[in-house]
Amino acid sequence: MDESMMDQKWHVGVLIPARNEEELLPRCLRSVLIAVALLPQTVTADIIVVADKSTDRTMQTAARLLRGRGIAVRADAGMVGAARALAAAFALKRRRRCLHRSWLANTDADCVTPPTWLADQLHLANQGAEAIAGTVGVDSFSEHGLEVAERFRASYVVRADGSHPHVHGANLGVRADAYLQVGGWRDLSNAEDHDLWGRLLHNGYSTVSTARIEVATSGRRNGRAPHGFAGALAAHNRARA
Repeated sequence: MDESMMDQKWHVGVLIPARNEEELLPRCLRSVLIAVALLPQTVTADIIVVADKSTDRTMQTAARLLRGRGIAVRADAGMVGAARALAAAFALKRRRRCLHRSWLANTDADCVTPPTWLADQLHLANQGAEAIAGTVGVDSFSEHGLEVAERFRASYVVRADGSHPHVHGANLGVRADAYLQVGGWRDLSNAEDHDLWGRLLHNGYSTVSTARIEVATSGRRNGRAPHGFAGALAAHNRARA
């Protein structure tokens, strides 16, 4: 087997925290399953959904849609950082070896990933990236004032070279060995993504921030995490023109 084929022998764990997401989770999982299907045959993958403090049918919906292509786990943490950490723990338990060839791809249950979402991350990983921060777009601004779409796009910085300053747990990938060495996701109710990214930077890992990997997230006004993306988006309704 040549070196390029050896480089393709990755295992991917897709980590998805979900709280009361029976309505939006199906579209998320369908998009992730497409991204998994488009990976090279040498790449294996698991999808881990953590139904955290869900009171609806999130757990049952995940189990039905995954059907052996991943697992659904119940949790009662009540905070997104802990839910992400639990998803990672299950993914790593199922893949104990070759952590330098294991990739943890994180998104949220209200997101839709593009077909090449995983393949694009592994392409950068094969070039030496140990962590990748993508961008998010908004699927609909229907719950907001007419001015919010323009204000969001004007405030969402993407540089001319495609790099950016944003960090979203909804679109963040990290090599498993780097993830473990910096301590993984912490039990935080918000800003858990910035916390993990900051530790990766502080410890000198090779990071890539690229707008070429983008997921669509819901434009809902009331999100699941306090002070999360939904709140930041809703704040544009109050911003002065």
